[in-house]
Amino acid sequence: MERLHKVMAMAGVASRRKSEEMILEGRVRVNGEVVTQLGTKVDAGKDVIEVDGKPLRFCEPKTYVLLNKPAGFVTTVRDPQGRKKVVDLVRDLPVRLYPVGRLDYDTEGLLILTNDGSLTHALTHPRHEVEKTYLALVQGIVQPDGLRCLRHGVPLEEGVTAPARVRILQRIAGDTLVELTIHEGKNRQVRRMLGAVGHPVKSLVRTKIGFLTLGELKPGQYRHLTADEVKRLRSLANGFNKKARTSAKRANNGKSSIQHPAGRPPSRIATARER
Repeated sequence: MERLHKVMAMAGVASRRKSEEMILEGRVRVNGEVVTQLGTKVDAGKDVIEVDGKPLRFCEPKTYVLLNKPAGFVTTVRDPQGRKKVVDLVRDLPVRLYPVGRLDYDTEGLLILTNDGSLTHALTHPRHEVEKTYLALVQGIVQPDGLRCLRHGVPLEEGVTAPARVRILQRIAGDTLVELTIHEGKNRQVRRMLGAVGHPVKSLVRTKIGFLTLGELKPGQYRHLTADEVKRLRSLANGFNKKARTSAKRANNGKSSIQHPAGRPPSRIATARER
């Protein structure tokens, strides 16, 4: 929510001071009602705002950001519980951004934020099968039967998951470090899949979406996507790489593509390795 005069200024109506004068003059309506009280807050994405009978039109530039989400943030623009939100980490940008998909409160890693609704839809629609890779530290030693189940599909309440690519990276003091790649987006899917095969998740980080990786970004840091990366994301979401993706699925025993931010694993996983 933003103050009405600020939203008007962002839309290019007038300066903030002039916008306040227009509000006091009764020239502004919000959802059909005249508003004359300064400090009124509105949601530019939902409320209908009219100035002199004409609706506000926003011409924000399309913006694309890659964020390394820390644990302890919700992937929403509002939270009734008052928890920290991922959009708080990009408040210095002059546009309103929205998360593409979700990451759990306790999950870290790669998250895209944008105000491009069409790209968001393309990347999150199930039929486009955009791959996402995770690094999970799980309880216990994962056995071959568990790997086979993950690779063939795990029964969950809403049905069997699509086959995942999975490999063991390391066994750590009775736990297992696993790399898992999926293309679905069910709620808490990775945690539920691993829990269903008897290995509750202790730490989870998303390291990759399609071709994008965290690179050197530390938790809480972000960078803008390049024009070429945005173009490649559109192609990826539209299925132009299906042939390459099918070949990659067949090569399930290839080398890990995991990349850690700043050249090291997430802190909690690093801690587990030191036990």
